[in-house]
Amino acid sequence: MMFEFKNFNYLTDGEIDLVLTKMSPEDKAKNYVPSYEYKITLHGQDEAIGGICIRIGNNQNTYYGGHIGYGIDEAYRGNAYAAKACRLIVEVAKAHQMERILITCNPDNYPSRRTCEKVGLHLLEIVDLPSDNEMYLEGEFQKCIYEWIL
Repeated sequence: MMFEFKNFNYLTDGEIDLVLTKMSPEDKAKNYVPSYEYKITLHGQDEAIGGICIRIGNNQNTYYGGHIGYGIDEAYRGNAYAAKACRLIVEVAKAHQMERILITCNPDNYPSRRTCEKVGLHLLEIVDLPSDNEMYLEGEFQKCIYEWIL
């Protein structure tokens, strides 16, 4: 079945907004699944305070790299904005009939681990990355794999 992007240009909880910045189709050569990328803003503002993306589908890359990736600018950390953005973006996953989401992070990334726990994910395992993995080739060697059953 052919993948079709859905209309999720804007998501909000009244405190933060997710504004779509890019939709990327599948890239078979790189083993990338389709994805949506958003800037995170304070509600009603235009300036980004971070970003979040969601990858739709499952393969080895999403197992080790996760379905959701996020980052919050340093000045805005400590406000649970990443957790709030995850709760918003899950609507995109549900619209694509995803039944679970994986979020991964480095074992020493305690803020990201706390975000996963705040959202309600549970730690599946801490794994060594395969030596042919893109992140391994960039100098990362282990990932915590968190699971969120939808």
